[in-house]
Amino acid sequence: VVSIQHAHRQVKVVVVEPRAFEEVKEIADNIKNRRAVILNLEQANPELARRVVDFVMGATYALGGSQQKVGNGVFLFVPANMDIDSELKEEHSEKGIFSWVRS
Repeated sequence: VVSIQHAHRQVKVVVVEPRAFEEVKEIADNIKNRRAVILNLEQANPELARRVVDFVMGATYALGGSQQKVGNGVFLFVPANMDIDSELKEEHSEKGIFSWVRS
């Protein structure tokens, strides 16, 4: 967990590197509790990576949040009270969300 001071309040950013699908509930709970999550799937096997991203994207959408791929196998998920301002959106959308995964 990384703390960031923002306008007189503390914002928590949780960094996770899941090793099993069972960890997705905890990831979604962090977003539900208004914490940003950096999800690192660089070392995950392709099947796990796809399942985790699908679940967390769905949960984030349902909670009104948003997501951004920020690198190969690295994603940022934020709750509804946060915005992502990035120039990376177009670059990564052209390559595809799982461009780093070798099937």
